[in-house]
Amino acid sequence: MFVYLFLLLTKVLERAEHGRRDAYLASAADMGDLERRMRLLEMDP
Repeated sequence: MFVYLFLLLTKVLERAEHGRRDAYLASAADMGDLERRMRLLEMDP
């Protein structure tokens, strides 16, 4: 039961993180800004 809850919570947190990253990338002003943001996210563990 706890394993299932842990996996469910992990999945929810991953989706939230993807949503945050998508919003961050979508707010880029231009292509150069988008590329800079993508590089920053690639370096972030």
